[in-house]
Amino acid sequence: MSLNKIFSTVAVFMVTLLSGAAAALADGIYKAKPDQLGFMEPATEVMRDIVSFHNGLLIMCIGVTLFVMVLMIYIFIKFNAKANPTPSKTTHHTGLEVVWTILPIVILLIIAVPSFRLLYLSDVIPEADLTVKVVGSQWYWSYEYPDHDDFSFDSIMLSDEEAAAAGHPRLLGTDTHMVVPVNKTVRMIITANDVIHAWAIPAFGVKIDAVPGKLNETWFRAEREGMYYGQCSELCGKDHGFMPIMVEVVSEEKYNAWIAMAREEYATNKTDNLTRVAMLPAQQ
Repeated sequence: MSLNKIFSTVAVFMVTLLSGAAAALADGIYKAKPDQLGFMEPATEVMRDIVSFHNGLLIMCIGVTLFVMVLMIYIFIKFNAKANPTPSKTTHHTGLEVVWTILPIVILLIIAVPSFRLLYLSDVIPEADLTVKVVGSQWYWSYEYPDHDDFSFDSIMLSDEEAAAAGHPRLLGTDTHMVVPVNKTVRMIITANDVIHAWAIPAFGVKIDAVPGKLNETWFRAEREGMYYGQCSELCGKDHGFMPIMVEVVSEEKYNAWIAMAREEYATNKTDNLTRVAMLPAQQ
């Protein structure tokens, strides 16, 4: 097989692969969708930058991989024993050695600049409009609103029947959920009561460990209203897969109305968390 035929075959394969994956790359908006291949549609600046950085890095990786593959194929064809019965005895090439040393350094520097910018953006918390404290327990989440009389409530997964009746995805619906206003900076304080958990909402670009005895911080600023879903992302025991997260992003008017309702509903909620968990049916 000639070199041109090999290049043509590789090109056809890549075009077929990319065109066939186009439909699967359709992103879910509030939760993952069947056959989804890419990220969920970003709802925050941080997640938008994560997706952009990932896509740019993927293109760079594909370019390097194709370059190396083409170079290897060329070497196999050009310098095999049949085509080159008298091999060269060259052992060094200063120019080539400088290039293959400098080029990877340049590539890493190109990657480092947006990487450090993204790390800074996600790590440094801007001035917050509100603060929400999240406490992970086996196997549910508790939310506290210190800016609003410090009311708190627990969020426990719905059964399959309850989730279907409420219009939530299976294993992602909860009886109560966190509510935040749109286009407001939300400062999150995360900890745990027992073992290490991880609070994660893919559409927000947020994933942070909840560690007993330690307060971790993160933030997000949701740019679109809707119900967003996530799950505990740290193995935390037998019901790790049954710790869903729901965050509803609403207008400021609806948020203020919810706060007024929540102050009344949860201010006198003295139910012991352990008692509530003991009352839950065992997960199959």
